[in-house]
Amino acid sequence: MANIAIHGFGRIGRSALKAALKNNQFTPVSVSDIRDIPTLAAIFKADSNYGLWPEDVKAVSDGFEIGGRHIPYFDSSKELPDWGALGVDLVIDCTGRATSRAGAQPHLDRGAKRVLVSAASKSLQDCDAFLLLGINAEQYDPAKHKIVSMASCTTNALAPVVKVLRDNIGIEQGFFSTIHAYTNTQSLTDQPMKDRRDSWAAVENIIPSSSGAAKALGFIWSDLQMTGKAYRVPTRTGSIAEITATVSRKTTADELRDLFRKAASTAPLKGIMSVLEDEWASSRIVGDPHSSIIDLPLTQVLGDNLVSIAAWYDNEMGYATRLADMAVYLTK
Repeated sequence: MANIAIHGFGRIGRSALKAALKNNQFTPVSVSDIRDIPTLAAIFKADSNYGLWPEDVKAVSDGFEIGGRHIPYFDSSKELPDWGALGVDLVIDCTGRATSRAGAQPHLDRGAKRVLVSAASKSLQDCDAFLLLGINAEQYDPAKHKIVSMASCTTNALAPVVKVLRDNIGIEQGFFSTIHAYTNTQSLTDQPMKDRRDSWAAVENIIPSSSGAAKALGFIWSDLQMTGKAYRVPTRTGSIAEITATVSRKTTADELRDLFRKAASTAPLKGIMSVLEDEWASSRIVGDPHSSIIDLPLTQVLGDNLVSIAAWYDNEMGYATRLADMAVYLTK
């Protein structure tokens, strides 16, 4: 089994570890962050979004004991761990600081063989590849791709929708909007922020925001004519993205529903995309491991070729589950 390390033990880092342990994929050779071990162990055990982890979680002098598994911890406040000495094959960087090549390269310099960035790199030059499971992961070249970006949770929700439409009908152009749960980049109370709209309290407002998913989708499909935006809303986790697009031929809502049912039940999107046949709200998908969950009753067609598709996603656990899957995929 490959040696995988998790660097950054915030919302995504902790969720990625839970996904990896739950699915018996890997136990990381280390976890690294800048906080104290007892606090990190406590918030891993008791999670505001997902409840109690079912196994014993203990803070020990050099790391964590989780269900009898010993996971060493390294304080990275002064320097990165010596990945070479640890024999690390891949570092999952969940800090949000590896979106530039300058932020990701130090992992390779410290001896890691590869870096998986849990965010969208700023440009095509800031990573070696943008790869998404079920979308374009087969393009992975171990000899060339040392820094891999898995883009954002929203990109992972939208990309399966784009793939199904492109493969079966074609897309002329389109917009997307995502109604997204608040995150740690926002404020709990009103205060001046770099982005003016973020200056208002996250749990009291609907806050328009930009979305990097448009750029990331363009990195995957260079000919895709699509852009969009986000609205941050006062929910703890669980988001929904909607694509409104002009497609290349006539279609119906029934045909679209059948296309998504088929795609969700067959490779390469089986296990990555799923569908909802009934009417639900966001609580239904909290903790769901799929990247994209198509709300079939919300599927609409206006005229013959203007379509609207809505996809739910748990912006934390859905994305973190793919992150663990991708780590295993890259180190096979």
